[in-house]
Amino acid sequence: MPAIAHSLLQTLVFVVDRVMLGHHSEASLAAMQIGGALEWSIWSVFAAFEVGTIARVGRHVGAGNRAGARRVAWLSLAMAVALGVALAMATPLVLAALPLVTASVSGAAMSEAQAYLGVTIAASPLVFIAATATATLQAGGDTRTPLVIGVVANVVHVALNRALILGAFGVVPAMGARGAGVSTAVTFAIEAALATLALTSRARGVSLRADAPVASASSGSEASASASSGAAADSREGEARAAPRAVRDEARQLVRVGVPAFLERVIYHVGFMVYAFVVVGLGDAAMAANQSLISVESICFLSADGFGVAAAALVAQKLGAGKPDEARRAAWIAARYAVVTLTTFGIGALALRDVILPIFSDDAQVAAIGRSAMPVLAVAQPFMATGLVLAQALRGAGKTRQALGVSLLGAVFVRLTATWLFTIVLGLGLVGVWLGSTTDWLVRAAILVTIFRRRAPEVRPPPSAPLLE
Repeated sequence: MPAIAHSLLQTLVFVVDRVMLGHHSEASLAAMQIGGALEWSIWSVFAAFEVGTIARVGRHVGAGNRAGARRVAWLSLAMAVALGVALAMATPLVLAALPLVTASVSGAAMSEAQAYLGVTIAASPLVFIAATATATLQAGGDTRTPLVIGVVANVVHVALNRALILGAFGVVPAMGARGAGVSTAVTFAIEAALATLALTSRARGVSLRADAPVASASSGSEASASASSGAAADSREGEARAAPRAVRDEARQLVRVGVPAFLERVIYHVGFMVYAFVVVGLGDAAMAANQSLISVESICFLSADGFGVAAAALVAQKLGAGKPDEARRAAWIAARYAVVTLTTFGIGALALRDVILPIFSDDAQVAAIGRSAMPVLAVAQPFMATGLVLAQALRGAGKTRQALGVSLLGAVFVRLTATWLFTIVLGLGLVGVWLGSTTDWLVRAAILVTIFRRRAPEVRPPPSAPLLE
């Protein structure tokens, strides 16, 4: 439940941005169809190595190996910093390339999108540190601390959004999309600082600090104390000699798990960006309506992601403890809960669509387009829940190649083909776009259910386990 609540708080960042941008101008809200989609795709692709963090930290925690978990945490944070800095340095290239691929967008929407991305892409190191530190805490079984951090960050975010997007008290000018970008960057900076600080505590399942040496018993003789001290020194000397090899082994494992996850996200988001540009071709009103629908669905999406975080962490921990049957049960339980939750959300959104959609835009055309596509959104929810949770469970088991195959089929072949058929051939507009994505989720869910029914994820102890012991 804390993982789900944390995901919903992340959604709140997304939704609050769009509500306030919609009241700033239609161009500001439409800009998020470009800027928001591109930002999410870039961050998701480069943060793929978090999958390795969850799988490897969870395995070590399940096996009771604190030193191994700490090693993964440090390696993961180093990767986060390196990838974030590289992406931040590429910000000018991203902004220069944007008009080349979105020629049909109005000048106002393009200007707002560039203003937003100019801030958020430059903040990528903070985003990746926050995400990696949070994933490490969750993989270690601590989902409450990220929730508390999320609450603090979101309080700041809402206040900053109000001031920077719409202006405040005649002193702070209305900045539109640029203001949303600044607010988002500050929010991630707070999360990065607090989550990293939390990982410095030795009391947690995963800590960045080495365990303190155990003191000898006060009742022992001087000889036994001396022997104990000598044994501890020998142990530390042996660990120091083994450390470089252990780091190399762990880095290889992170890459082994992370590279397929990286490729999976590249494939998925290439397909997603093509899908997003189909919406761009439908005009500003359809773009704004789609952002309203995505804001609603993001609540469902990240609720499922919360169940997926729990599934991935538990599957990794159970496999680390040598309990594959319990790992599979954890995945099925998480999937069932996600289906019930998302189906309920979908029905509620459909019933309240005439209340929800005007929150995002006062434009009658935008509301009408959104209203027509809302039933498809509701139908998609149980399939999306199943696909998201079982895919996360596969990644938690380290089975990122299978997850890659499912995404390749769904995101590229099924989604793009179905979207082209419903939107272009049949001329269904935004409804066709949502029918395309729903077909993708249906196919993914069917494949993943088949995979999990055949067998439980294999138990493979970390190759470095004998060394670490």
